[in-house]
Amino acid sequence: MNKNIITGKKGEDKASSYLEDLGYKIIDRNWHYSKNGEIDIIALDNNTLVFIEVKTRTNLNYGHPFESISKIKIQKIQKAILAYLSNCKIKYKSYRFDGIAIIGLNNPIIEHIKNLGQY
Repeated sequence: MNKNIITGKKGEDKASSYLEDLGYKIIDRNWHYSKNGEIDIIALDNNTLVFIEVKTRTNLNYGHPFESISKIKIQKIQKAILAYLSNCKIKYKSYRFDGIAIIGLNNPIIEHIKNLGQY
């Protein structure tokens, strides 16, 4: 398996644990909309459905993880969110799109930004 894929998977695992520690309930992981659209984590924060993009870096040599969330990436995620919501049997009144940056894997720094995309 590619080193970047392994790093990303470990980062998503750390992000899921972080969210669960905050009281979020993980609903799904790596939900695929299409070949180009995926939502890393879908979780419930109280009554709010949260779609989370996770970016992981082992160090900052290639920039901060949030720098890799481009406008095009956000648009792809928004399309995936709309597809998920239209196919979801449960209708949620509140939802949002968050980003989580994981820096390092042994003792990671975790940064969480709520509402990357407004709906």
